[in-house]
Amino acid sequence: MGPLDALWHLLNFAAPALGVGLLTTVLAKGLFRRELAGAAWRALLAWSVGAGLVVLLAGLVVFGRDGRMATYGLLVAATALALWWRGFVIRR
Repeated sequence: MGPLDALWHLLNFAAPALGVGLLTTVLAKGLFRRELAGAAWRALLAWSVGAGLVVLLAGLVVFGRDGRMATYGLLVAATALALWWRGFVIRR
């Protein structure tokens, strides 16, 4: 595998976390406009994508392969939990 192939593999591995993190951040900022007015977009996005990447990596380690439905379910749950934690519990 060449360096370009390795880059594509890493980007495709991270794509679900980036997509779900971006989508949930936009939805959270839209639905909870008043409550999340003090939370920066970047902070919410970083927390949600970071949690998603951790879950994807843990799913790869636990299941031995990428793309299991259990991992994707945990990805959604971890992203929501990270947004809740950063947006409503940590108030900076």
